[in-house]
Amino acid sequence: MRPADLLMLTLIFGIMYFLLIRPQQKKLKLHQAMLESLRRGDQIVTQGGVKGKITKVKDDNEVEVEIAAGVNVRVVKSTITTVLNKTDPAKS
Repeated sequence: MRPADLLMLTLIFGIMYFLLIRPQQKKLKLHQAMLESLRRGDQIVTQGGVKGKITKVKDDNEVEVEIAAGVNVRVVKSTITTVLNKTDPAKS
């Protein structure tokens, strides 16, 4: 392999890293932080487009969401895409 070929291969990998890999990792970190900060009362949207209000954080993997008056569903946290309205933390 010629030095020019090696340089070109390194340059292509560098461009791919900064245009594709790095932004994707940043987006994943922000999504994980959003999921960790979910709490009761937050208005959310799931990947399926269902809007609701969190009524209970069950465990590390799921939450209970009220999608209509008296209609609660259990949702896996990783399917939550957006938090519409964030509730203020309770004051001690």
